[in-house]
Amino acid sequence: MKEWKNVWILAEVSRGKVSPTAYELLNAGRKLADDLGEKLCAVLLGKEVKKFARDMFEHGADIVYVCDAPQLENYVDDVYAKTLSAMIAQYKPNKFLLPATNMGRSLSAKTAILAGTGLTADATEVVIHKEDGQLHATRPTFGGNLMATITCAHTRPEMCSLRPMAYPKAAKEAGRTGEVIEFAFDGGKFTSLAKFLQFVKSEGEGLDLSETDVIVAGGRGLGKPEGFALLEKLAKRLGGAVAASRAPVDSGWIEYRRQIGLTGRTVKPKLYIACGISGQIQHMAGCSGADVIVAINKDPNAPIMKLAHYAVEGDLYEVIPAMLEVLG
Repeated sequence: MKEWKNVWILAEVSRGKVSPTAYELLNAGRKLADDLGEKLCAVLLGKEVKKFARDMFEHGADIVYVCDAPQLENYVDDVYAKTLSAMIAQYKPNKFLLPATNMGRSLSAKTAILAGTGLTADATEVVIHKEDGQLHATRPTFGGNLMATITCAHTRPEMCSLRPMAYPKAAKEAGRTGEVIEFAFDGGKFTSLAKFLQFVKSEGEGLDLSETDVIVAGGRGLGKPEGFALLEKLAKRLGGAVAASRAPVDSGWIEYRRQIGLTGRTVKPKLYIACGISGQIQHMAGCSGADVIVAINKDPNAPIMKLAHYAVEGDLYEVIPAMLEVLG
C-alpha cells in the first residue's frame, strides 16, 4: 500500500475544451492531497491536450500526466480505459477522482475493472479519514432516501466519480507551475472492437443546466406533460433552461437529463424558479446552491415555500402567464 502515492483527478477534455468538472475535481482533490501530505496530479487524455497543462497547474495541480495521441481525439471507452489503467499500473496513484459525467461514469467503471480496484460512483462528498488515510466517499442510495459512505480498504487506487457541481471550482493562481510527465500511447495494446464514426449534436437540446444562470423547473404540480410548454416560454423569456423534479421524469413527461436532485443533477444558477414542486430534501439537495429560489405552489405548507427566498402562493397556470405579461 505504501507504494501508492498522490491524488489524481481526470481533467475531461471534450471537443477540444476542458470540462468545467476538471476545476471542481482540482478543488476537491487539493484538500485530499493536503490532508495526506501528497501531491495533486491531473491527467489529460486526448489529441493536442498538453497545452492545457499550464491551466491545470494554475488551478492547483502539482503534476500533470499527459497522454497525447491522435487515437485519443474522440472518446472510445475501451481505448481510454486501457490507456488509463496502464498509467495507473505504472505510476500507482493513491486516490483517483473522475467526473460523474456521461463519459466519466463509463470510463471510471471500466478503468476500475481493468485496474482491479473498487469504485464509488456518483459521490457528492469525499474526505480523508484521519485515522487510516482511507478515502470516505458519500453518495445517495435507495432513491436518494439514504446517504451511504463507502470505502475501499484493500485495493488501490481508491477510485471515485464525483457528481458535477458538488464542489466549487478551484481558484486560479496565475503563473503557478509544476511537472509534466508524458505517457506514450501504445497503439498495439490500447485497442477496441468499437470504432468512432462521427459526432452528432442533439437537436433541440437547449441550454446546458450546468452553465445557465436561470432555471425554470416543474414538478408533479404541473399535472400534465403539456405544462412544460408554459415553462419553456418563461425560461426562453428569461434566457434560461427548463428542468424538473423526479416525479415528471418518472412519469415520462420530460427526459432524465433534465432532472434536478440527489438522483439527478446538481445545479447552482443565479435564479431557480420551482413550479409545482413540493421541495422534498432529495430535490433541494440538487438546487439549494442557487443564489435565489422562487417557489410557485398552491400549497402554502409545501416544504419549498419555507425554503425559498420568495414564495408565491397560487396556481402556476395563472401566475406564470401573469409573469410573462409583466416581462413583455
